[in-house]
Amino acid sequence: MGKGAPPLPRASVKEVCLITISKNRGKVNRRENLNEIMRIKTLRVKNFRNYAEEEFSFGDGLNVIRGANAQGKTNAAEAVFLLCTGYSPRATKDNQLVKRGEERAEIACRAESRYGEISIEMEISRSEKKSVKINGTPILRLGELPGNVYSVFFNPNELKLVKESPEDRRRFMNISLSQMSRNYLFSLNRYNKILQQRNNLLKESDRLLVRETLPVWDAEFSKYAAKIILLRNEFLKMLAPLAEEAHACLSGGKEKLTMASESGYYGTEAEVADAVKEDLKTAFEKDIRLGFTTVGPHRDDMKLFLDGEDVRLYGSQGQQRTVALALKMAETEIFKARSGEYPVLVLDDVLSELDKVRQRRLLKKTDGIQTIVTCTHAEKSVFGSLPCKKMTVVSGKLKKSSSVD
Repeated sequence: MGKGAPPLPRASVKEVCLITISKNRGKVNRRENLNEIMRIKTLRVKNFRNYAEEEFSFGDGLNVIRGANAQGKTNAAEAVFLLCTGYSPRATKDNQLVKRGEERAEIACRAESRYGEISIEMEISRSEKKSVKINGTPILRLGELPGNVYSVFFNPNELKLVKESPEDRRRFMNISLSQMSRNYLFSLNRYNKILQQRNNLLKESDRLLVRETLPVWDAEFSKYAAKIILLRNEFLKMLAPLAEEAHACLSGGKEKLTMASESGYYGTEAEVADAVKEDLKTAFEKDIRLGFTTVGPHRDDMKLFLDGEDVRLYGSQGQQRTVALALKMAETEIFKARSGEYPVLVLDDVLSELDKVRQRRLLKKTDGIQTIVTCTHAEKSVFGSLPCKKMTVVSGKLKKSSSVD
């Protein structure tokens, strides 16, 4: 064992019963048990993007933020996810988050979970690193933030998860698993540092130095690679049947979504570490020639198929979008299975890309999950029968709305 894993296995019947949605769920209102729903009560933003200073108040279920383009809807959604994960789905540099003409931005939220209330405050500077306080206490590392308030984020750019490079699919796994597991986040950070050191060493012109030093790095590299691989394998094993079910719901069962992992490793942690170490030895000359490491979880990918056809290569834009949404909805169920609580679901400008049938199917899927939806207009044909809290944003100013147009 160790290498040459078969296609991604489905979870066992027992596991599926634990982590999938019950067929009878529609008869039970999940909002009756708020201990199963992680939720953000308030969001405060100051000098963030186009906001001077505003405070949002969210309900426990569906929340709709509407407004014309470039008014600040997406900025509010971004602030929520940034407070939950420390990661912006849009900005590559912190100074992009600070309002023009200002030096610092502040965002904060008050949330509730089964364990009680939690507050998160973040200060973002143009010239310094982010600073974060949890329940009023400063954290020493940004890695302490994920896992306090869980969140799943989707906007049209998330289509990259399906249609673009393996890096985008690894990022999806990394963000999700880093919220669920401190062990994963620690192992990933250690692995990336070791990978960088190994790659630097491979570029050394002194081959004798490389041959003598590399085994030390390879032992640590393999150790953390194995931890990452096994946690990803477990995640994907849970994700596959849940994504298949979510896709069937969103698409009306017209096509079948299946997945396969390209990790190629399985077994115990020691067996996987040994297999990675052997592959590093085999790839030594190739790595020396190329100047970088060609083996390890930084090369992983997962394949997505509709009725046996690769979605990335052969799927239409609409099919790819539905698959990406199915993966995100499946992710919410994994959070529930792992933590006992549904995460805060943020759907940014997603409805405009879907027909009305899929819009209604998606919103029905969010029943019992605190969901923050942004859209340019909220139609009665979609939202009319759904209990939701509605608000309007105009030029970075929040205006409350009591009805859906």
